[in-house]
Amino acid sequence: MKLKAIYNAVIVKPVELEDTQYGRIIVPDLGNEKNKLGEVVSVGEGHYSISGNFLRTEVQVGQKVVLPTMGFTRFEFKGEEYFIGPENQLLAVLDEAEDQEPTLPF
Repeated sequence: MKLKAIYNAVIVKPVELEDTQYGRIIVPDLGNEKNKLGEVVSVGEGHYSISGNFLRTEVQVGQKVVLPTMGFTRFEFKGEEYFIGPENQLLAVLDEAEDQEPTLPF
């Protein structure tokens, strides 16, 4: 059995944030209301708009994304935790290129 996204859904596996360490003191990240980071493991093909145009999903498998604090469904599958929700509710895609200037979509 395999977990596969449909329509404009995105399946994200959460990425654990590392604890901050100050000298020998480890400070765990205890904030429950922070946005979660995750890696996209499956994306649906897209959906049709009201005008009948097919809108493909933009995110790709393997990209790291920022999830909202609410809105995505937590789902456990084969002992692993996943979050499932529509692509348009993702907050950001993390671009790992450090030297690249930010680009505006307009």
